[in-house]
This record gives sequence, structure tokens and C-alpha cells, in this order.
Amino acid sequence: MLEDYEVARKKTLWDKLLPYIEFIIVLLIIQSIITLFTGGVEEEDTIRFRLLAHSNAPVDQQVKRNIQREIEPLIAKAVADSQSNQELVDNLTAIEETVLEVAASLSNGHAVTLERTEALFPPKRAGLFIHPQDTYDAYILTIGSGRGDNWWCALFPKICFPDQKEEQGKEEEEEVTFFVWEWIKSWFS
Repeated sequence: MLEDYEVARKKTLWDKLLPYIEFIIVLLIIQSIITLFTGGVEEEDTIRFRLLAHSNAPVDQQVKRNIQREIEPLIAKAVADSQSNQELVDNLTAIEETVLEVAASLSNGHAVTLERTEALFPPKRAGLFIHPQDTYDAYILTIGSGRGDNWWCALFPKICFPDQKEEQGKEEEEEVTFFVWEWIKSWFS
């Protein structure tokens, strides 16, 4: 008769934590798979293009956006016509004068310079990929003093970022966090 009744077993701490541990492991596996299929690491020979505004004044930011709209198709064509990094460098070198002329004509009287140099770029998230903060080979187009917010593109792969959030209701960029780690930390705080 006693065989018909299951003995009620008291759940231990381990029994309570096991489902959460399994959940964390599944999330880590999913994150690893996503990293595997999205490449995980950016090419080291990526060339970037950065456009620095004279200041953060609305008129200077509008000048930056106008120049960006005019030169972006030139850069896009140079990228599209390139099969290798060296071809991209050659194509960008060929359009340097045109880019400078277009920028100077729209610069609102400010001096415009274009140089190719190693430049420090902040970390940015593009979809599932995070571009780390690092020094990259870059073309820097500076309008006037170049002290305003900027716009930049990674040319291989083609990904562009405005650093300034437009004042027409765009929200602040959120800090990149890993939700699994934050969740684990919440258990111990």
C-alpha cells in the first residue's frame, strides 16, 4: 500500500537553481552561435570615413548633414567599384579632390580639410556586431575647427553612424550590456 504513494521530497537549493543554470547555458550557446554566424570579428583592414562638423550649433550640424548627403554617393560608388582593399584605396584617392570641392562649396565659408590617417573611433553596435573602440585607418574630412559632433562610416562592410542624436526627439544611445550577465549580477545584489 505504501508503494502507491510517492514520497514527497523537499526541494533543495540545487533543485531550485538548476532550471536557471540551464537557462543561462542555453543563452550562452545561442550567443555563441550568433557570434559564429555573424563573423564575430571585424576585418582589420577596414577603412573608415569620418566627417567632423565645425561645432554643435544647429547651422553647423546642418552643413555637416548637407555635405554628408552630397559625398555619400561618391563614397558608395567608390566602395561598389572596389573588389579589394587596395582598389578601395585607389578609388578613394581618385575622388579626394571631388569630395574636397563639394565640401568646400557647402561649408558655409569654413575651411575644409581631408586627410588619411590612423584615428581613434568609439565603440559602436551595428545589429548583432559590436565594433570595438580602436584606432582605424580613416579618411577624416574636417569642416572648420572640427569640434562638433560627427558622422562616420566603416567602408568594408558599409556601415554608417551619426554620432549626434538629432534634436527632433531621438533618444539617447543606450549603454551596451549583456543581459545574461546583468541578470546574474541581480541575483547577488
